[in-house]
Amino acid sequence: MIGSQSTAKTVFLLASMVGWLIVGAALMYLFPAVADALVGSDLTHLWMTNLSRSGYNPTLGCVGGGIALAVTAAGNWIWYQKFDRE
Repeated sequence: MIGSQSTAKTVFLLASMVGWLIVGAALMYLFPAVADALVGSDLTHLWMTNLSRSGYNPTLGCVGGGIALAVTAAGNWIWYQKFDRE
């Protein structure tokens, strides 16, 4: 039937979407540090100096995004290996 799926699959899809959104947010948070590492111009160094004065810490993005990526990828792998029987 068109438009029918189990409640478990709906919950999985929503949880997966939240996980991928957290990974994307971590990547956006890491952008200044990545730009400074790749380009390394005076402008990006100034950007990092100003950000670090306000408490910017790219480790938060690396750790939080890495954990979110690992949990989301593992959840997707488990779901599609064990539960998705369509």
